[in-house]
Amino acid sequence: MHESYIPYPEGHGLNGARSALAEKLGRLTGKECHLETPVPGLWLNKCTAPTEPASYMHEPSICLVAQGAKRVLLGEDEYRYDAHHSLITSVGLPVVSQVTEATEETPYLGLKLKLDLRMVAQLMVDSNLPVARAQQAQRGIAVSEVSLPLLGAFLRLLDLLDTPQDIPILAPLVQREIAYRLLVGSQGPRLRQIAAAGSHSHQIARAIDWLKLNYTQQLRVDDLAAHTGMSTSSFHHHFRALTAMSPLQFQKWIRLHEARRLMLMDHLDATSAALQVGYESASQFSREYSRLFGAPPLRDIKRLHQMAQLETAQLGN
Repeated sequence: MHESYIPYPEGHGLNGARSALAEKLGRLTGKECHLETPVPGLWLNKCTAPTEPASYMHEPSICLVAQGAKRVLLGEDEYRYDAHHSLITSVGLPVVSQVTEATEETPYLGLKLKLDLRMVAQLMVDSNLPVARAQQAQRGIAVSEVSLPLLGAFLRLLDLLDTPQDIPILAPLVQREIAYRLLVGSQGPRLRQIAAAGSHSHQIARAIDWLKLNYTQQLRVDDLAAHTGMSTSSFHHHFRALTAMSPLQFQKWIRLHEARRLMLMDHLDATSAALQVGYESASQFSREYSRLFGAPPLRDIKRLHQMAQLETAQLGN
């Protein structure tokens, strides 16, 4: 067996596993800030200083930190995690994230692995894991303590980056083990609720998928509730419980971020971008854009271009 498959020094337990994870992430990232790996759905991150808050759609995933700390905001709720804690999201959620602890000497080192909920559902069947009983509606995001078996599985997944020829065969097996560790851990009931067809959480997850695909359309909440098989009042309650916002607020978030991408990447003007994502009023778009991003569209996009140019210049030095 390849020597890199030793996940951590014998007898060193959690501390040894955390040290091994930090060493591997530091070596694999090198000078990269965000590294997409050959393992499908696995991203590595490195920061040498705290970052500005950034908003994005956080897909179903698990995030680990080997060094430093990070915080994620969902609505008014804050979730902090570090080398002792993981962050798990069971549905796609619009969040604001920020690295809070990082220096040149001790950089932030972390990873994110996308969760395949279809695989999770199949694993529930294969392992005879029961569907979680209906519980009080809860957020689709949580922080948990990191277990030694989970760290060991992630170390084996990172080991595969040194033997890329093994990734197609072995990566799915290790990812399946990671999903199993999550299902039998403290956040298992949350994942099982999402993955189980017919549960309220699963129905809301379907609604979120619909919103992400159809954000330009006029939203009729009654119709979307009926599409998921729920009453309008129940749909509102469970949607807000899972996402910390209403369906209309969720759609607005998607529209504004897509408009920002169109202006930044495709060089559309604000009015054209607003119309393309479903806005009928340019003034309403500008007001809501400023409220979310802290500046009107033109000024915000100019600032983003300047930041990109500065980062490019720094990488060239």
